[in-house]
Amino acid sequence: MTNLSSKNLICIVGPTGIGKTALAIELAKKYRTDVVSADSRQFYREMNIGTAKPDGDELQSVTHHFINSHSIHDNYSAGDYERDALDCIDKLFKTTDTLILVGGSGLFVNAVCKGLDNLPKPGPGIRENLTRILHEDGILPLQELLKKVDINYYNEVDINNPQRIIRALEVYETTQVPFSVWRKKEAGLRKFNIISIGLNTARENLYNRINHRVDLMIQQGLLDEVKNLYPYRDKTPLLSVGYTELFDYLDNKYSLDEAIERIKQNTRRYAKRQLTWFKKNENTKWFEPNDSKAISDYLELMLRQKA
Repeated sequence: MTNLSSKNLICIVGPTGIGKTALAIELAKKYRTDVVSADSRQFYREMNIGTAKPDGDELQSVTHHFINSHSIHDNYSAGDYERDALDCIDKLFKTTDTLILVGGSGLFVNAVCKGLDNLPKPGPGIRENLTRILHEDGILPLQELLKKVDINYYNEVDINNPQRIIRALEVYETTQVPFSVWRKKEAGLRKFNIISIGLNTARENLYNRINHRVDLMIQQGLLDEVKNLYPYRDKTPLLSVGYTELFDYLDNKYSLDEAIERIKQNTRRYAKRQLTWFKKNENTKWFEPNDSKAISDYLELMLRQKA
């Protein structure tokens, strides 16, 4: 490993739709550096509109890592990401002093900043059985089971995200030990400095941004994207907001308008859970998304202190 004690990872977190991508690109241009994505859905090249990936111009403006890096057919875990991201960061720090980490996936941000336990692989057939329950009976039975076996994780996870619930349940069913117990309680040692920036705004403003983003996704062709992915709907990355609701529409469970409203509702709930997760980190400094000067001044101060 490179000696990274003088290296700085600027970590940008916050709820979906708040403007993390725009800030990451702005800062990457300012510091002439790269962006490392910690958005677990943007890894997958088949999922574009529904994951709000940076567009082509944005991807060309600065170098991004872990965007379109994998296929939905790959079995890629947070533990895999921890290993790969740290290796990537180590290599990049050989030629720069500052990097930008950005993402709304709390587990994957923690993988880089704190580290994860070596979670066990699920026992044979467990994931398939839980996925079958999801498709036949809906998410409610899985939510109730998680609440029963692991109330601590139930209280902090996005309970409308089947992927997260199934992962926690398969760990429990494999080991009979709650997922929350497996996760590390103390931050792992990192050889680089972490400067954490949080973006947030008034709830009404955030929810308006989310609703507008969902409408824009529909206009951009999200339904066609979901139709093309329908044969692969059981793949873990697709068990997420924006995809499951439109799969249900294609199964005639809801009208299209109802499915779109469910996407908005579930995205708003997800944003609330994201904020709960990220606000546990007392070292994160929070800003309004358009407060570029205050963010810039804070970063300059922190970078001088860590020089």
